[in-house]
Amino acid sequence: MQFLYPAFLFALASLAIPVVIHLFNFRRYQKVYFSNVQFLKEIQEQQASRRNLRERLILASRLLALTFLVLAFARPFIPGKSTAVAGKQNLISIFVDNSYSMQTLNREGSLLDEAKQKAKEIVSAYGINDRFQLLTQDFEGRHQRLLSRDEFNSAVDEVKISAQSRNLQQIISRQQDLLDMQGNTEVLSYIISDFQKNIGTKPIPANKNITVNLVQLKANLLPNVAVDSVWLLSAVHRPGEAEKMVVRLHNYADEQAQNIPLKLMINGKQKALGSYSIKSRSVQNDTLSFSGLEAGWQRGEIELQDNPITFDNRFYFSFNVKQQMPVLLIDGGTENNYLKAIFGSDKFFQATRVPDGNVNYAGLNTYPLIVLSDVKSISTGLAQQLKTYVDKGGTLAVFPAADADMASYRLLLQSVNAAYPEKLVKADAKVSAINLQNKVFKNIFEAIPQNPDLPVAKQYFTLSTANAETIMKLADGQPFWAGYKSGKGNVYVAAVPLNDDFSNLQRHAMFVPIMFRIALLSGQDTPLFYKLDSNEGIETLPLQTTEKQIVTLVKGQQKIIPDVRQQDGGTVLYLPGQLQETGLYELKKQDSTAAILAFNDNRSESDMSYLSAAELKTLLPQTGTLLPATNASLKSIINDTNYGMQLWKLCIILALVFLAAEILLIRFYKTDSVAANRTSSPQTTH
Repeated sequence: MQFLYPAFLFALASLAIPVVIHLFNFRRYQKVYFSNVQFLKEIQEQQASRRNLRERLILASRLLALTFLVLAFARPFIPGKSTAVAGKQNLISIFVDNSYSMQTLNREGSLLDEAKQKAKEIVSAYGINDRFQLLTQDFEGRHQRLLSRDEFNSAVDEVKISAQSRNLQQIISRQQDLLDMQGNTEVLSYIISDFQKNIGTKPIPANKNITVNLVQLKANLLPNVAVDSVWLLSAVHRPGEAEKMVVRLHNYADEQAQNIPLKLMINGKQKALGSYSIKSRSVQNDTLSFSGLEAGWQRGEIELQDNPITFDNRFYFSFNVKQQMPVLLIDGGTENNYLKAIFGSDKFFQATRVPDGNVNYAGLNTYPLIVLSDVKSISTGLAQQLKTYVDKGGTLAVFPAADADMASYRLLLQSVNAAYPEKLVKADAKVSAINLQNKVFKNIFEAIPQNPDLPVAKQYFTLSTANAETIMKLADGQPFWAGYKSGKGNVYVAAVPLNDDFSNLQRHAMFVPIMFRIALLSGQDTPLFYKLDSNEGIETLPLQTTEKQIVTLVKGQQKIIPDVRQQDGGTVLYLPGQLQETGLYELKKQDSTAAILAFNDNRSESDMSYLSAAELKTLLPQTGTLLPATNASLKSIINDTNYGMQLWKLCIILALVFLAAEILLIRFYKTDSVAANRTSSPQTTH
């Protein structure tokens, strides 16, 4: 047996008081004179014996009552299995899950309200000198400190729903960051959550310095459908043209979702409507068509009507409709008239021609498409910069020069995983087939003729073997024009220069639409959306900043200053933990808007599947405990867990019992009645 407050045992010294009173009984006796003391002596002897027994019983009752009263204040207990130590300061870290799923209602109200109440019950189970840490999904800096009981309760009242979602290992590591700094102190961890399956399924490594206790709140199982992602089929967007957007819908429930309404809004105007039925636990892609967009940044929003879970019913995205598309033409010093004519025929394209020796490497990222033609020898510096450009999402089209230096072309194209020219074949050849499944040919032909007129070659370069998606193929199986995926970008390599001595490709009717299609599929456009909890950098257009011209993210009255870094000719923004709300933010440099950025949740909270008690026990280390979140007080459960069997209530009951025994002894244990009977008998005989 141990004591929670052993200092109270010093009060046992008060047991001397009733003993002293018993030994020095200052009660005065009244003298009574008798003519014959023969009978009086017998009476006195009988009264003394009975009175001594009575007084000793009263003394014992008083001592026992006082003893158990002192023990009650000392809080005796039989130790349990927890590491909480009586009489020593304990550190208790309590995590209150305030993610979106905690908005779910049960019989007690919302899960977040119940979690707050449970947190206060846990605190009340510990001593006034113990210290507490409050932790939420936000991982706020102000929560990385220890609080008193009253400060903790006030902080709990301020907890609100958050868009953040952490896994179990992150939560425990965050608790240890503070608690491990406190030295030789007993440490306990409590995690109050609904424990969705996204919180993690890997066992928690045991830590002898901290005891983990899980408190699972029970939520009602609810159906839910959410938009997981969206993407546009065109990389480059032109004013007024038709657009197609693919929407990925996810049904997280175990039953089929019927007729879920969906609405597409762009710049506050409704652009498309739909109604969808999705099978249980499945993903479905659907395409929305819209048009009539003007040049500039577009603010997009997809809204579902899916009750009762509403936190994931909105999905935000943004993209830029360009007034003009810049194209960079790099040549060997002589302008290619065919490329000039192609991109000069449409005002949407803004072509810039530059010799290979005067390329501004820092500005390459501003061009969605770079066309390399008639360059005899590609320098090492240009090859390295073009590789970086392709890796970051740019599109490179290569037409070798008639007198091409094979080694320099090999250096460039091999680095981007594309085929390179190996040798010149001086023989007539005809394109025998086009790959209609290639994305380049989609939406180009209304109907395919039986015997189409295809380009012919007088001479051509053989291309090395590579994992290519052929656009055009010669009769002998050699690729005539092929496309390659490299990094985030694309590379298109032709087997012939744009020269009449080699082929009629540049004069063929298919050349213009294919080049336009390559241009419209190109681009390193800003992603449609970002995840709110991502710590990765956000790459955007090049933005030069100074002390007076800072970059900010603005949404309504909210203003955030990101960490801006210049990297590989672009600008990268870092926002570690600064964004707390989903939505559309304006990226501003001073008063001008450089871009619109959309931020969404990662949708991990959308899956309303929860870990079972058996699964939670497998996550816990050997020193961990799974506490039931029942209607019973969590305080009593924790007391039993921390201190084992509590005996203070029994001590109070025994103290009251012995006080009652003392009262009964004083009230009903009489000695004078016996004395009276003894005196009356001799008088009668006398």
